[in-house]
Amino acid sequence: MGEEAKKLFANAQAMLDKIIKNKWLEARGIVGFYPANTVDHDDIEVYSPGPEKGKVLCKFHSLRQQVERDQDHFVALADFIAPKETGVTDYIGLFAVSAGFRQEEICAQFEKDHDDYSIIMLKTLADRLAEAFSEQLHVEVRKSLWGYSPEENLSHADILNVKYQGIRPAPGYPSQPDHTEKRTMWDLMHVKEETGIELTESLAMNPASSVSGLYFANPHAYYFAVEEICKDQVEDYARRKGISTPEVEKWLSTILSYER
Repeated sequence: MGEEAKKLFANAQAMLDKIIKNKWLEARGIVGFYPANTVDHDDIEVYSPGPEKGKVLCKFHSLRQQVERDQDHFVALADFIAPKETGVTDYIGLFAVSAGFRQEEICAQFEKDHDDYSIIMLKTLADRLAEAFSEQLHVEVRKSLWGYSPEENLSHADILNVKYQGIRPAPGYPSQPDHTEKRTMWDLMHVKEETGIELTESLAMNPASSVSGLYFANPHAYYFAVEEICKDQVEDYARRKGISTPEVEKWLSTILSYER
């Protein structure tokens, strides 16, 4: 607080200037949009937009709220995409961005000088730049790339307070706590091949200063938390994904309402 906070901010600004001047960090990203429909209430089929129009490319699986609360609906991300039986062609978007390329190389230089403070500062700024990249990309998605809100004119404060239409939930976060859905994203858009952003064995992203997620344009879409789920849904989810129940329980261990 106070003087220390001002000092920290000034140091960060100074390093940001160096990052820009010396090109210490490299940013890369990818974004895509695909025809999609909800099937079987909780899954989202993604279709080929090209010559093989209508061909199912993959399926995203969503989890539905089960905890009793003061609301009318138990929500899943699939609710924000038009059901297949309506005959309406809906769309889903996805993205992966990083501001962390070259970060380890620069940190190694600081390490030689035993400059731990600069290492921490660079990694922190790289994380914030990745978040800024995802925020700016979402603005461009809404206004031009997807273009469903071309007249949007929001302040930075309104953007940070999510005053815009649509959401960009990420696998592993409250609206979809399952990190394994990232594999479907990486396979569909060839993220590793196109950008170099990789998934680790634990499904973290490498470089670490990276952000990924899905885009939903539905004006009624909002962020929510799935919270605890019961064994009946875990078993159904395992069946839909074509994997074992213990495998699902491993990845969703923090939100199970029962003992494994």
